[in-house]
Amino acid sequence: MDQDPEKFDSAMATWQEWQDAPWGRLRYTLAEANLMRHLGDGRGEGPLRILDLAGGDGGDALRLAARGHHVTVVDLAPAMLAAAEARAVERGLSERVTCVRADVHALPADIAEGGFDVVLCHNLLQYVDDVPGTIATALASLREGGLFSVMAINRHSAPLNVAVRQLDPAAALAALDSDLLRTEMFDSELTLHTAEEIIPVLSDLGCREVRHYGIRSFCDYLTDDARKYDPAYYADLERLELATTARAPYMHTARLFQLTARKRTVS
Repeated sequence: MDQDPEKFDSAMATWQEWQDAPWGRLRYTLAEANLMRHLGDGRGEGPLRILDLAGGDGGDALRLAARGHHVTVVDLAPAMLAAAEARAVERGLSERVTCVRADVHALPADIAEGGFDVVLCHNLLQYVDDVPGTIATALASLREGGLFSVMAINRHSAPLNVAVRQLDPAAALAALDSDLLRTEMFDSELTLHTAEEIIPVLSDLGCREVRHYGIRSFCDYLTDDARKYDPAYYADLERLELATTARAPYMHTARLFQLTARKRTVS
């Protein structure tokens, strides 16, 4: 599905407010923690070269750059990229963050063949029609044995979210058989997926060591959003989320799923 970059740029203020909210902070904290399970502190092999596809204003990239890695952010929305660059300068990370305006399906040759150590494909799949093709394109930029991370909205969470937060069992019943979700923030219709659908795609493309994580297994089903801003309550919630991100059955109904995998090494 074609997306107008202006939709993302025009929602910049709302998006940044979302990132600063408890649920936004949890999304990035959990994603970073799950990546660190596989990357460690990086001291054994020096800074890693990381590609962040559809990386927006650098929410993931800046955290990884702060750990000493070099991150290339690719996105089509110019205001998002400008924000990423400004945030990198503000945090003294501009030498470690490179922003490139490009379509992830038509990457410049130096990126498409870049042999990156890590490739992130976070919150992109819900906007594309060809999921296997998008993942294949992302993997082409990754070196053999490199780490791939993909994140998307979890379709399993949609009926539960509607039932708990809207108290509408009829709408939840309808959501059981729907893979569509409308996002007001970016004025777009999204296609929802499940980890169980994406794992075979990764395997078919030669990935190994696939790991499944849940992002926000509890937060979205706690209806008192105001309380989440209390520092002590948020700290308890963060500890709970970190403890259950890789624990069944919680990752299966989390609001987002994150999968990590290693690209096959060809002998």
